[in-house]
Amino acid sequence: MENHELENQVDRAAAHLGEVQRAVAEVIVGQDRLVESLLVALLCRGHVLLEGVPGLAKTLTVRTLAHVVGGSFRRLQFTPDLLPADVTGTQIFDPRTSKFVPHRGPIFANLVLADEINRAPAKVQSALLEAMEERQVTIGDTTDLLPEPFVVLATQNPIEQEGTYPLPEAQLDRFLFKVTVDYPSAEEERRVLEYHLAESFPKPVQVTELEKLTELETVVRQVYLDERIRSYIVSLVAATRAPAEVGLGDLVPLIGFGASPRASIALAVGTRAMAMVRGRAYVTPEDVKELAPMVLRHRMVLTYEAEAEGVTVEEVVDRMLLAVEVP
Repeated sequence: MENHELENQVDRAAAHLGEVQRAVAEVIVGQDRLVESLLVALLCRGHVLLEGVPGLAKTLTVRTLAHVVGGSFRRLQFTPDLLPADVTGTQIFDPRTSKFVPHRGPIFANLVLADEINRAPAKVQSALLEAMEERQVTIGDTTDLLPEPFVVLATQNPIEQEGTYPLPEAQLDRFLFKVTVDYPSAEEERRVLEYHLAESFPKPVQVTELEKLTELETVVRQVYLDERIRSYIVSLVAATRAPAEVGLGDLVPLIGFGASPRASIALAVGTRAMAMVRGRAYVTPEDVKELAPMVLRHRMVLTYEAEAEGVTVEEVVDRMLLAVEVP
């Protein structure tokens, strides 16, 4: 594809995605970065882990985005007594045929919100593994494909850990991004207050269809990713496994496990999608730096020594971004 034609396609795509963002912003106040991250993940067909204190409109944002893009939406409230069959479905006995028939669970939707995912035990969390990786669900001896696109958006509360079940590293690695949701500014919170005091709360308006977003995935794959930036991505992820090679030997006893190759893939596809959302037909090193915390923070496992010293994953990632040479 010629550069001029690609730039025109990216411009049209960015304009269309801008309409989606504005439609969501009519309902959601002060979460522009969150909405952009969700759009990028949707274009990459990647799952997202949302972490933030209660009341920051995480659930409302996901529900609004699903309505705006015309996708089916299901919300699953994860609780300690939830069963895997409550998520994926189960077999039900049909007395007319004297056979068991599969009954699909609520996971069969385009956007699935796993609310407070760490409230359910490991056997329920593991029920999502096949769905997230293989885009299919097996019920008994029947395997059904999930609708396309299929994206899991899971939330968890970072401050209340009593009675929770931390996600295993194998499942965390299947999330494209881990996004931390912050408090709104005073001005944004005032707007939220005015919305709730008004007689009518704004309703989301559908401005596109999922088929249109699926078409844009072709444009994402055409966004230019220079060989030097590809090498930069690999070097950055490799530094999480061997920090001494980039002059960060003091981090060796603080890092238990580095990021897997899924991190390199996530940075490559994620930066391409983010560049297109922002109207560019090429990826810059700044795109990699901006996306790196969302890609790496849940894929690195720090040691007990790091926890004792109060070292956070964000601090480790920041130091690596400073240490790894930028093209």
